[in-house]
Amino acid sequence: MLNSLWLSHFTAASCLGHGLAPTLAALLAQKSELVPCAFATVTDLATYIGEVAGVDEAPLPASLAEYECRNNRLAYLGLRQDGFNAAVGAAAARYGRRRVGVLLGTSTSGILQTEQAYRRRDPSTGALPDDFIYRTTHNTYSVADFVRSAFNLEGPAVVVSTACSSSAKVFASAARMIAAGVIDAAIVGGVDSLCLTTLYGFNSLELLSSEPCRPYDADRSGLSIGEAAAFILLERPAASLDADAVLLLGAGESSDAHHMSSPHPEGLGARMAMESALKAAGLQPADIDYINLHGTATPSNDAAEGRAVAALFGDTVPCSSTKGATGHTLGAAGGLEAVISALALQQGFLPGGVNTRRVDPGIPVQYLTANREVAPRRVLSNSFGFGGTNCSLILGRAQ
Repeated sequence: MLNSLWLSHFTAASCLGHGLAPTLAALLAQKSELVPCAFATVTDLATYIGEVAGVDEAPLPASLAEYECRNNRLAYLGLRQDGFNAAVGAAAARYGRRRVGVLLGTSTSGILQTEQAYRRRDPSTGALPDDFIYRTTHNTYSVADFVRSAFNLEGPAVVVSTACSSSAKVFASAARMIAAGVIDAAIVGGVDSLCLTTLYGFNSLELLSSEPCRPYDADRSGLSIGEAAAFILLERPAASLDADAVLLLGAGESSDAHHMSSPHPEGLGARMAMESALKAAGLQPADIDYINLHGTATPSNDAAEGRAVAALFGDTVPCSSTKGATGHTLGAAGGLEAVISALALQQGFLPGGVNTRRVDPGIPVQYLTANREVAPRRVLSNSFGFGGTNCSLILGRAQ
């Protein structure tokens, strides 16, 4: 069993807003911020995206200029919300700078920086411009290195890049490091930013919706790409916790490797991850009060996840996908939806799925299309990625 860990501080920046207050307000109002795509040079994709406001107007400080790229700008914007900076500083003073780890998920990293540099390559030699620094921008490790440097930390820094399960899996990795005595606290979460590679890549797979995505809808037609930065400070529980404290109770991982881009049709890996999370938490399916579904709004993914949820929970546990509000933030989805799940626990509500008009009758789960004023005690959050890499987290209120 997993020893419970405390989400002592957390924050997020997405298209719903910067920080917890606008995020919560949008969820309570069932508001979606998905807009027609007008990102960068994109003019030929009829799709919707979840773009974070103000990223391009927020350059990094001079001391961190070598990390300059959209992904790290988004990370820096997120770190400055809800007193998260101060909380990390206090943790470093309490435990020591070598005892605070940084474990983040991403899939895009700073690939936009390479896309932009490629347009400026030397016309005669094809060489990329001298001011392009791959190591601190495009490199997948860049975002963890950036956050570690921003806080002047000296502990382990790790990036997990397993597609859409990335920033859920870091919770499990951090829990193992803390249990092993390697660190005493960890910054976990994820950052993924918009870029042309993902927009055109998902379009080539015919997975983009031409309207705001509609998870679990009978007429769902694909996903809406979003971006986000989500950060959580994970520590051992304090001796005395407030009533609204949120704990990581369990984490479950699986790799079914069914197909490079399609899930197992019966959701085998998804079910294995959920079962593993329940086992780690010492819980039964009946102990879960709400499920934040992966719910990408693609026909095959929702159907497979729905079958797995129905096989394990039946139709007795309320569930929904919040991607209709935020879009699919890819490598940041697990972290963002952990923060949303924590807000649901603290604020006493179950978020309804935005944009879903007619729930698919072929998926036998209890899907919420409206918020429900019920205070959950334990929430399960699913994050499943390409290649059959799956992770489920269980969060709960401190008892």
